[in-house]
Amino acid sequence: MKHFFAVIFIGLLSTCDVFSQYIEKDWKERDEWMKTEALLKWAGVTEGDRVADIGCHEGYLSIHLSRKVLDNGRVYSVDVREDRLETLRENANDRNLKNIITILGDYDDPKLPERELDIIFIVDTYHEITSHEKMLLHVKRSLKPGGKVMLLEKLKKRVKNKSRAEQVSAHSLGPSYVQKELEQAGFTIISKIENHGKWEREEDKQMWVLLAQKSE
Repeated sequence: MKHFFAVIFIGLLSTCDVFSQYIEKDWKERDEWMKTEALLKWAGVTEGDRVADIGCHEGYLSIHLSRKVLDNGRVYSVDVREDRLETLRENANDRNLKNIITILGDYDDPKLPERELDIIFIVDTYHEITSHEKMLLHVKRSLKPGGKVMLLEKLKKRVKNKSRAEQVSAHSLGPSYVQKELEQAGFTIISKIENHGKWEREEDKQMWVLLAQKSE
């Protein structure tokens, strides 16, 4: 199974994810190496926000977001696999979280409401999206004026200076490609982190983050 497009962290995941860091027992460790709390603060998530997690998997980021936006906010959690969404619903129910809405999306359409969202997160997912132009168009339509998208990816050393196709085939992607694609889609880059640490603490996987804003 491939990642579905990663706010709302936005969060889809690859065919080898069956025994990956995405399962619930590894969430606490992921908090540390992904510096999740710092990312949510940087994105500006606040009480009452409406956010999306594209590529939500079993709910790691969605649950963090749920606790940030509180009962008067809303989290749209998108994945392309119903079994993952079912697990997310179970995880949310176990924590008595009522503000998460699950959406079974398509690979090029997250099926989010239009002009409603404050922030969309796409985490370790964008490299799996083959129709990224369509996806970014849907993302833009779903954001309020001035809404933001945070995109986190990992770039593997062995494909660092390779073509986009070569990077994607390695389940990886560099920030230069994505920044250009965001700008072409009508987003303005607010800020970026070129080295956010190591994905899963593996030396050959450097995380980077872009925060962009809808230009209109």
